[in-house]
Amino acid sequence: MHNNISTLFANMWQDYVQITPSAKRIHELLAGEENSPEIVNDHVAFRTFNLEKTNLDKLAAHFLALGYEEKGQYNFKAKKLDAKHFEHPDTTKPKVFISQLRVEELSEGAQKIIQGLVEQMSEEVVTADNFLYSGRQWQLSSEEYQALISESEYAGWLAAWGFRANHFTVSVNHLNNSDSLEQVNTLLKEAGFVLNTVGGEIKGGESVFLAQSSTMADKIALAFSDTSLTIPSCFYEFAQRYAMPDGELYQGFVEASADKIFESTNAK
Repeated sequence: MHNNISTLFANMWQDYVQITPSAKRIHELLAGEENSPEIVNDHVAFRTFNLEKTNLDKLAAHFLALGYEEKGQYNFKAKKLDAKHFEHPDTTKPKVFISQLRVEELSEGAQKIIQGLVEQMSEEVVTADNFLYSGRQWQLSSEEYQALISESEYAGWLAAWGFRANHFTVSVNHLNNSDSLEQVNTLLKEAGFVLNTVGGEIKGGESVFLAQSSTMADKIALAFSDTSLTIPSCFYEFAQRYAMPDGELYQGFVEASADKIFESTNAK
């Protein structure tokens, strides 16, 4: 496991921008002038299956070892997901959001495919330094991918892309040339980026102390065992946090908003 948070996030970012070229362009667009401060990452999100070998705790272990602490639990009933979020005592470190698919709630056919994928993984992979940016750990046919995606967009995405950041998130609070999420969204649309409009362009808002928006995932050609398909990869999220009555910025996540953010990778 990594002993350095910065190295871990740098490696995850490199892996992420390789399959999310729009994130790199947006990062440059928002950073603006050469001398402006680095873009602050609000949080990074991961997806996994709740099977013994790959469950949420296995991913979380990498962050707990770096001093992160569990802070919140979430349940996405319709999407069959459980999630937790983690924070580091050093608040300049990004938060981490990890969700896992309740595989047992899918059809028998889908369960069988997923179990077959995870069986191909060696136990060691999960504790290796590079696990969180190691990608797909199994052979997958386009037919299996289509079967999964027709039942669960999340399952299809995870089967295709494996273990890596599903998205990074720009902290709008820390941008020095935009002071609202609306401004950021306008800038992105003017530059030709497509936003996720499910549940509105902005999910949440000041009333829930968190406003979020995101791009729709890039589409990238990916090799399967039998052919290559162009499918959604990752997306970039933007979060603006508001002060709670006690004056502290809200640090959690809003289930109803996150539910819609998941749809940024939808293939349909």
